[in-house]
Amino acid sequence: MIRQILGYLGLAWLAWRLFGPETEPTYVGDQERPIRIPGRTVLVGEREFFVRETGPESAPPLVLAHGWSFDGEMNFFSIIPALAERFRVIVPDHRNHGKSDRIRGSFEIEDLADEIVGVLDGMGYDQADLFGYSMGGLAAQVVARRYPDRVRRLILAGTAAHPVDRHRPGALLGIWAARSLARLSKKEAAMFTFRYLRRNGLVEPTHERWMWTALLNRDPTLFYESAFAAWRFDSRPWVGEIGAPTMVIIPTVDQIVPVRAQHDLAQRIGAERVVELVGAGHESILSHPEAYVEAIVEFLGVESRK
Repeated sequence: MIRQILGYLGLAWLAWRLFGPETEPTYVGDQERPIRIPGRTVLVGEREFFVRETGPESAPPLVLAHGWSFDGEMNFFSIIPALAERFRVIVPDHRNHGKSDRIRGSFEIEDLADEIVGVLDGMGYDQADLFGYSMGGLAAQVVARRYPDRVRRLILAGTAAHPVDRHRPGALLGIWAARSLARLSKKEAAMFTFRYLRRNGLVEPTHERWMWTALLNRDPTLFYESAFAAWRFDSRPWVGEIGAPTMVIIPTVDQIVPVRAQHDLAQRIGAERVVELVGAGHESILSHPEAYVEAIVEFLGVESRK
């Protein structure tokens, strides 16, 4: 009987997704973007990458490399305005995220790193400080190793040298299952994330429509190619060779990247500074923006340019 009921519910859900109306959450009040920074595209080979740039043109360049799932604006909107008082802030969207090209097929984190450097080449920057968050932190490690002359100082947050260090078969199975569901309907994952952000006050009520729309801007197959690439990533054999002065920021109750793996990264890379955000989860870039700005400004040692 239970199996029958579940079968009927599954068929009803599938019929709703195939034939039902397009619905979205209910919003309160006027809706707007959290920041209004237009961007442009940069060609890297034959591929087009979207990038936002703000802050004084004479200020030191700071690249923000975003994580999986969120594009650059979604990931960093809470810290960009404050950082732009001191830096020329450069925020590219990785492939398959935001407004950058959707590139078919699998790839490795090394490809993201090469594309970040390609964007900097296209914009005319020889060197920059680099902040990598979550998956962006994986790519930032590769940039600092492959292109040491391009990175003045390195900041890594919510990331690791080997982010999936245990229960690897189960994690891989979970990615496959999530991708299968997303190919039928991507709204469930978007709604889960949206409700989490709303429930925890991580997005202002006036920004909810923007966030919901951005969460739906995902190719259901290419979105998970990033997860597979992160699953395969392992910089432990070489991360200690990185010479750039490095700060590692660790949210102490991170639900996505194991805290033990983040401490392991800090030890292996010989971090000049380690900052623990006590009680913060993987969403700490949204829940603790002031702490991030303070740590970044202090580590990079740049005064306000306003």
